[in-house]
Amino acid sequence: MLKKKVSISNIYRGIGISFFILGVCFITAVFFYFQHWIIRASAFLFITSFVILAFIFILLVRKKIVDFSDSISQCIEDIMNGKEEIAFHMESEDLIAKIHVKLRRLYKIMRENSSRNENEKQAIQEMVSDISHQVKTPVANLKMYNSTLLQSQLPAEKQREFLLTMEIQINKLDFLMQSLVKMSRLEIGAITLYIESIPLYDTLALALSSIVLPAEKKNIEVTINCDPHIKVFHDRKWTAEALFNILDNAVKYTEKGGKISVEVTRWEMYTKIDISDTGKGIAKQNVTNIFKRFYREEEVQHIYGVGIGLYLSRQIISPQGGYIKVTSKVGMGSTFSVFLPNERQF
Repeated sequence: MLKKKVSISNIYRGIGISFFILGVCFITAVFFYFQHWIIRASAFLFITSFVILAFIFILLVRKKIVDFSDSISQCIEDIMNGKEEIAFHMESEDLIAKIHVKLRRLYKIMRENSSRNENEKQAIQEMVSDISHQVKTPVANLKMYNSTLLQSQLPAEKQREFLLTMEIQINKLDFLMQSLVKMSRLEIGAITLYIESIPLYDTLALALSSIVLPAEKKNIEVTINCDPHIKVFHDRKWTAEALFNILDNAVKYTEKGGKISVEVTRWEMYTKIDISDTGKGIAKQNVTNIFKRFYREEEVQHIYGVGIGLYLSRQIISPQGGYIKVTSKVGMGSTFSVFLPNERQF
């Protein structure tokens, strides 16, 4: 058995017919029980007025519902079409305004999610492009050297030279892959920072231990001034990684016989770690770019590196409630100031 769909128009029609039938029944009953013409006329005028008012009321209610339906439909249609400017009617306190408030909140959430998705998509595209650019050169070099070794009969000394060059490119790829893994883990929040109040001196010693040999090879003097009793809330392993990245850059870009100093100062809210060098310095217009992923100045392209160390340092320090500032002058050196909170932030 088929069920007929009940429309709003049919409901209105049914209500109108019901009122009309009630009116007819009322008039019939009055004419049947009362003979006086005044009573009959009064009853007729009353029921006629009632029916007319009822129909007017029904029409007004219908118009209100139609306007409500059109308003909500238009609003939803605009949201579905991604319209930038949508008119939400929230001046009054009726049902339409309340629903528009909810729709506005929904629209805002949808826009924020859409914007976030676009930003994430753009970030992924940029990262893939950066990785492709970084990997392309060492892979091309490896293929060239490998092809030369396979196709040419070279002296043993030349073969050894090629193999050593290939090893450098392999090490560069390995370093790049490790850096990318760290970067991705930091960006997606897969790394848990174990923040506790521990001596900063031990963390600095851990970071400095990895640059001692490279600094000695270049005859760079490294000095440290840190009170062994200073305790700061931080994650030892990852903070040492962040400090090492800064120290590693200081060694790379400081000429032979230069100096690197580490100065720790305790302030009221933060403890400042100044890492200063007598290196080449950073141009003022490039200071804001050095923390970007894979950024490297044109003047240092000949020096080994991938331009991800400072980016990782900021990604490590920021979640701990700290920050990094840079002061630099070309030809005079740079100072990287790492600020760590004295009190636990999270």
